[in-house]
Amino acid sequence: MARLMVNVTDQYHALVAAGELRADADQARAVAALARVQIELEAVPPRGSTIWRFLRRKPEPARGLYLWGGVGRGKSMLMDLFFENVGINRKRRAHFHEFMLDIHARLKAERVQEKGDPIPPIVAALADEARLLCFDEMVVNNMADAAIMSRLFSGLIAAGVTVLTTSNRHPDDLYKDGLNRQLFLPFIALVKESLDIVTLDGPTDYRRDRLGSAQIWLVPNGPETTAALSETFFRMTDYPPEDRAHVPTLEMDVGGGRMLHVPKALKGVAVFSFKRLCAQARGAADYLAIARRFHTVIMVGIPVLGPHNRNEAARFVTLIDALYEYRVKFLASADAEPDHLYPQGDGRFEFDRTVSRLMEMQSEDYLAQGHGPR
Repeated sequence: MARLMVNVTDQYHALVAAGELRADADQARAVAALARVQIELEAVPPRGSTIWRFLRRKPEPARGLYLWGGVGRGKSMLMDLFFENVGINRKRRAHFHEFMLDIHARLKAERVQEKGDPIPPIVAALADEARLLCFDEMVVNNMADAAIMSRLFSGLIAAGVTVLTTSNRHPDDLYKDGLNRQLFLPFIALVKESLDIVTLDGPTDYRRDRLGSAQIWLVPNGPETTAALSETFFRMTDYPPEDRAHVPTLEMDVGGGRMLHVPKALKGVAVFSFKRLCAQARGAADYLAIARRFHTVIMVGIPVLGPHNRNEAARFVTLIDALYEYRVKFLASADAEPDHLYPQGDGRFEFDRTVSRLMEMQSEDYLAQGHGPR
């Protein structure tokens, strides 16, 4: 039996009344905007419905939203609440980075066919797959994405697709100071013309608030530290601990046809073991993909490092560089504190920078920063 969909406004106020969310004026305004989109989307009969026989023309698509504001203000949570309850069949939610990886893969396939401009068939395929596209954490870091976004999204909106996205940046600040940014300006104009811009920037960083006083670096490895990190994971993701056996996993495309299994992945928080990320043949591209995708990484089982496991140590250094570059929150259990993690031997001098970064990543200033490139 299909699950009964609920108006996003009622669902939000029910969560506030139950004490699961705090009353927040900015969030309430965003919910009102989301409710408008939900009503407009659900007013359109499903594709194939007999009602279409009586309609003289295709109804106007629902106008989309651009939710932006500081880190931890509830943008992703509200978009998820909306997506789960909007009663339409063709809808898709994706992290923006994952969506762009999919677009580049489709572009590559279209170019192999050599049938001309690859953008129109991609737009047509996406519009056929979904009439609602929800993107989490829109950010533009490279010219390749910037060059195609204006044409891609103008095509989607023209095809009647409703776009809803979250971002830490106002549209005017997307790809700020980027190479050849003038080529990206039409996309910014398109966003401001075609989507309602909604600010969600209240005084509380709920993501940092949920982290609370949790320890960032726990020693030594063992059942107690693992249990403490597990408790932090459930607090940050709102996932019920009693249902821990069903925590979602993710098969993550890290580019070049390589996949990475993420044992626990929910609401931008990922859990890995040291062995999975640093004992296997991984490189900078893998770690950058993780850093772009997750705002928080939890790692268990970090051993004491040294010349005896220099390859693992080198990968760990590269991982920390990537997480630091994207201001990812890093929680870990290890057999030693950072300054004793690589106690002696060849490579200790080079490891000092990693020690410095690990110490900074535990600071309040670092934890208060938003997720994204420096």
